[in-house]
Amino acid sequence: MRIRISHETSYRYDAPTHGVIQTLRLTPRNHDGQFVADWRIDVSEDARLDVHEDAFGNITHTFSADGPFGALTVHVEGEVDVQDTAGIVRGAVERFPPSLFLRATPLTTPDEAIMDFAREVRTGDDLATLHALLARIHRDIAYDTKPTRTDTTAAEAFTLKRGVCQDLTHVFLTAARHLGIAARYVGGYFHRSDGVVDQQAGHAWAEAYVPSIGWVGFDPANGICTTDSHVRVAAGLDYLGAAPVRGTRYGGGAESMAVRVHVDQAARQVQS
Repeated sequence: MRIRISHETSYRYDAPTHGVIQTLRLTPRNHDGQFVADWRIDVSEDARLDVHEDAFGNITHTFSADGPFGALTVHVEGEVDVQDTAGIVRGAVERFPPSLFLRATPLTTPDEAIMDFAREVRTGDDLATLHALLARIHRDIAYDTKPTRTDTTAAEAFTLKRGVCQDLTHVFLTAARHLGIAARYVGGYFHRSDGVVDQQAGHAWAEAYVPSIGWVGFDPANGICTTDSHVRVAAGLDYLGAAPVRGTRYGGGAESMAVRVHVDQAARQVQS
């Protein structure tokens, strides 16, 4: 399936800001089952985009824009061909051994409740355990955009039994790592099958390492392994390592941010 994506992040400042520095993880790259047909980034202010790769092999763009200005917009759009690989991820850039992704972070440190939960779903087989974990998180934690923030921990979201895809993914990572299964956070986009194309943000899911298979994608927000509806953009230990936009600004008073994401199937070409 060819997926067309448009992602716009707009900032407004109470007073003109003196300048902004941002790092963007908004560019997907090719791997088995995913081919980037077209992709571009536009920044509303005059800025040079410096491209490089971070420690995890994600494509990043860094820019600085000198003020004064009262608003800033970062817009990315493009098309990506995706094939269903039954959730198996091969051909991605791998800078570290899977064991690195057993490491807990401040956002993915387990408490007693998550440790008990992980032990409840454990079976004698890693893959079966991961599927059980996927089903239980999808069933037990309601998708809700209101109670959590970007700095909400897995333990906090698990206590609330509510959260967004980022929170469900953090709970999955935390439980899997507690069971000795390497797991990482993935940020990207998801093409919905219900016809909804306008979304409030990008999507997030987990990848876990099964020695006999390799990396496998698990989407607890949707209760499925990843399919040709998932466009993979960036991976890390948690949200902070794969955040689409991170940066700082100088002055400008209070800031408001609006995000618009449009994910749709690209028009099919007519073959003669």
